[in-house]
Amino acid sequence: MLRFRVFRDGEAPRDVDLSTAYLAGSDNVPIRGEFAYTHGEIQCRKRAAGPAALTIMWDTISFGTVMLETTRLPERDEPYVLNVELARGRVMKLMQKREDWGLFDIAEAQVVNEKALECRDLLLEAIMHMDDPAKASEYADKCLQIALPLSEQAALTHADLLLQRRISTKNFPRGAFGCRVEPTIATEAYRRLLLPNADFVRLPMWWKTIEPQEQQFSWVQSDEWMDFLRRARIPAVVGPLAQFNEVSIPDWLYIWEHDYETVRDLLYEHIDRVVTRYGSAVALWNVISGLHVNAQFTFTFDQLMDLTRMAVGLVKKINPSARTMIELTQPWGEYYANNQRSIPPMLYAEMIVQSGIQFDVFGVQLRFGTPREGCWQRDLFQVSCLIDRFAALGKPVMISGLQVPSSFPGSPLEANTAGGLWRKPWSEALQAKWLEAITDIALSRPFVEAICWQDLIDSPAKSQSMPHGGMATAELVPKQALKSWTSLRRAVMSFRQTPKPGASGAAPAGGSGTAPTPTPPGSGTPQGRS
Repeated sequence: MLRFRVFRDGEAPRDVDLSTAYLAGSDNVPIRGEFAYTHGEIQCRKRAAGPAALTIMWDTISFGTVMLETTRLPERDEPYVLNVELARGRVMKLMQKREDWGLFDIAEAQVVNEKALECRDLLLEAIMHMDDPAKASEYADKCLQIALPLSEQAALTHADLLLQRRISTKNFPRGAFGCRVEPTIATEAYRRLLLPNADFVRLPMWWKTIEPQEQQFSWVQSDEWMDFLRRARIPAVVGPLAQFNEVSIPDWLYIWEHDYETVRDLLYEHIDRVVTRYGSAVALWNVISGLHVNAQFTFTFDQLMDLTRMAVGLVKKINPSARTMIELTQPWGEYYANNQRSIPPMLYAEMIVQSGIQFDVFGVQLRFGTPREGCWQRDLFQVSCLIDRFAALGKPVMISGLQVPSSFPGSPLEANTAGGLWRKPWSEALQAKWLEAITDIALSRPFVEAICWQDLIDSPAKSQSMPHGGMATAELVPKQALKSWTSLRRAVMSFRQTPKPGASGAAPAGGSGTAPTPTPPGSGTPQGRS
């Protein structure tokens, strides 16, 4: 059992929220564990042998409430001091990434390198005072107070260097900025707001909406949107075709939840119908989304891989020129600690690449700041480290669901105990600032081809979407985030290399008319990986 003493301002707090806590083993794979807080200690009973790291939502000094992790630690009789281990985990990761990013000897990172030495000294002071845990926690808290914003500064410095390289080589993709629309909203005002702010549109197409009753189909909503996008000549990212969650699965399908062969046959028929109907008008198919989470049906590992192979292969069979995407949700994999029938996201990604499944793009959702599994707040440094892990997979990446709220539906105190905070309570200005920083980090990577904001406008609090997560209000009033989005999009357009006549990828599959059509997202080839 791992034990951690916890200190707040030098004293043990009365309560500690453990609802977000989980353990992780090698390769950051979550493992099962049980948690309790008694007498100033967090007790972690893990279900796997070997060292493990604790990840927990932590209220920091001047940095907000974010998910932080310790290093992997062996079990011992004496409890660890959580404050010290969280500081140790961040300082060690910062040292590793400074080396990976080549920041030690460049002038642009001088401040980062100097401050990193200060963090190291504070951590050493904390370690030397371990005979007085309260005093050690004070040094550790000071260390974290410097290390957290410093690690974000390192991530942004690295992103700026890569951006300058991408600009100088004119390696920016065309059509990099997209937006997911709400298919139930089809007003003229909504579409007028959409058109000047999206190079492509992500159109959800739920199985539950298309076939609400078995063998009874409703195409009106999707037909109307597809016709609009065709006339507007905006590339469409359509799907997911297969997503096993409560939003997508028809209620009648649960009858067959323990009959894999029947579910597979029904999914085959569904994909066949949709791709046959819209194949020529779709720039990129979101074929599989979040299948690795396996939250609704109890598929085995082999069945999950078989569904992935079948779904992608069927789309390619019907339309050989179709471009396909496999989307990862909850990319830190917290769900795996509670559901061992699921697959950790990066393991799933590696398996589908190694198995030779012929897909084109990885989609990755990055949604934070709401009390929902997979949406706990992470900082920019953690996001940057996550994106780096995709470089070795050899596939282009789309940030397919980018989102944080512009406010929280409750008091700031409630927000602190919910999805977390980035530096301070969410506001329109902070949402825009976060958007700019994440865009710089994402598009600095040469293998990232596009980013897509999750909601154009705010959705009702009771919906599945994130409350206050739009770039405009429900009344279609633009927020600061939309203005930042427009500025960033124009900047990328100015950096982009003008395509040569006859260059490949000049128009999405199925484009009609004689006017040029924007390039579909993710159509570039990953370059410059290191």
